[in-house]
Amino acid sequence: MSVKWGLVSTAPINRSIIAAARESERAEVIAVASRDAARGEAYAREHGIERAYGSYDALLEDEDVEAVYISLPNGMHVEWTMRAVEAGKHVLCEKPFSRHSAPVEQAFATAESEGLVLSEGFMWRHHPQAAQLAKLVADGAIGPLRLVRVAFSFPLAIERGPEDARFSAELGGGAMMDLGCYCVNAIRFLAGEPESVSAKQVIGPTGVDVVFAGTLRHAGDVVSHFDCSFVVPRRAELEVLGEEASLFVTTPFVITSPGIELRRGGEVEQVAVPSADSYRLELENVSDAIRGETPLLLGREDAVGQARTIEALYGAAA
Repeated sequence: MSVKWGLVSTAPINRSIIAAARESERAEVIAVASRDAARGEAYAREHGIERAYGSYDALLEDEDVEAVYISLPNGMHVEWTMRAVEAGKHVLCEKPFSRHSAPVEQAFATAESEGLVLSEGFMWRHHPQAAQLAKLVADGAIGPLRLVRVAFSFPLAIERGPEDARFSAELGGGAMMDLGCYCVNAIRFLAGEPESVSAKQVIGPTGVDVVFAGTLRHAGDVVSHFDCSFVVPRRAELEVLGEEASLFVTTPFVITSPGIELRRGGEVEQVAVPSADSYRLELENVSDAIRGETPLLLGREDAVGQARTIEALYGAAA
């Protein structure tokens, strides 16, 4: 039986979740909430959603809604995750959960005490490309791992406008939170938790970082570096370097063209990766975990480690 989901907000990213649910037999979106009742009703009609609510609390009171997807601005993630858990709902919270580790620990402790599933929404980790990349590293395809390099940027004001919530300090904006969190997630996934970090940032006129760069040191003499920005041209790339070869990915996060390049001695081998809907795989994994049918891919350990690293990086940059 499919898990019945509610959407907490009418954010644009919801479209990916709605489309994923339509293609799946394991998840069904039955409700959406907006702070404006008319907007919520219009959104529900547009997307063929059964129920609409004029407040987030009203959706949480719907007994038929088993799980919620929280796609609110970053600064609201912890508050509404806690409210949802306290209302007895399973939660998929869109990344990043928080820039502070303590509230993430508390949210998972509360969810676990209530027997609820809670997961942070890094959809790229569910794509077979991520698993293939990790397998190549683990199998020694590049020799001993030495360096991970990640970059993720796009000109936010040009593409989305200067009023975008990601420029708001109050709402938890910033390039690090929106884009750098992906870089950190990839680095931790491939190199493990950092032993030390250093960072630099450039603060824009609205008070959030518009450029952020970090360097991390990991066990085994592995070093990683990332940079992210809201004020340079669009780019996304991930490179994993060993002593014998390297792996290069041109679409590491929004995986439009899956595939990995294995570069060795001037030659490039294309490692094929099947196409897949990252959001569908994410939604199905959480839904199956709710039903007790499969382990949760991204749970407490990953989310807390992520928040701790972001917290440390912001501390170093300050």
